Amino acid sequence: MMQYYIDQGSSTIKVYSFDGTILKLVEEHSIYLKNGFSKEKGITEDNLELLYGYYAQITKKYHLNFESTYIFATGIFREIPAEQKFMLVKEFNKKFDLYFNVISHGIENYYIGKAMESDYNGKKVMVINMGGKTTELVTFENNQITQRHNLKVGVADLLNKFPNSNDKYSTARIEDMVDFVKERIKNEKFDTDYDCAIFTGGELRFEKLTKYELEDNDLFFDNIHDKKVSFENFVKGNGKIFYQMTLDELYALMPQNPKWMDGARAGAVLPQAIFEKAKIKTIIPSDMNLINGVIKDI
Repeated sequence: MMQYYIDQGSSTIKVYSFDGTILKLVEEHSIYLKNGFSKEKGITEDNLELLYGYYAQITKKYHLNFESTYIFATGIFREIPAEQKFMLVKEFNKKFDLYFNVISHGIENYYIGKAMESDYNGKKVMVINMGGKTTELVTFENNQITQRHNLKVGVADLLNKFPNSNDKYSTARIEDMVDFVKERIKNEKFDTDYDCAIFTGGELRFEKLTKYELEDNDLFFDNIHDKKVSFENFVKGNGKIFYQMTLDELYALMPQNPKWMDGARAGAVLPQAIFEKAKIKTIIPSDMNLINGVIKDI
């Protein structure tokens, strides 16, 4: 029986199929659940209707049910009031015969760790998993996880603070956005001797689409991460998507889910601030995410 795994984030929903051997991203869809969100009232009624509407579509399309489907909700869902969380679980069961599973930071970090488990040729590696409201960092060293950081900052925070980053050409300055992130993470202590950072969540696809200056990865060989980019060329690529490419041009690169690109500029600046703070010089873009870890853990 085909199984389905759903990565339900604050902004993007990724639907994966798994036939027992191959994990495949079959579709993704963006809903900005952060818009209008408050810790007192939670997700707005309008956004809940959009969420229910999308799940109605994919439930019918893929014949999803309780036995075949596993939902992993992160980010903003950890902040909703208890009564709304209870209501979501109840409504998903009633409307779709699905269990709406909100996982903790710790469990998310565990699955990210499982997804990225490798010896990395003995290198010290920081893995960055970025969401709408949170960012998780995991350090691998000598084939072991040695550090974890849960950062209370995500793409949504940058978009709320700098909405003009999504002007036709960004009128927000990258430097100002980097400073904003650095202020939010000023109390975090990072090592500064990393060999590289792996930036997950569709970043390889994005950097290929927008033509960052990628090179062959010669740091380690895992048959997955075949490209790398220097910090200097990462910054150069960020400048291009901010000031040389229009938002419509970015949308056109992902016609199946153009709204994903609404977070692209902010999503490039947040890790730039982390790279600067940790003095990381080499970045490995990755399309891995927590669902890869879930599958590894089966």
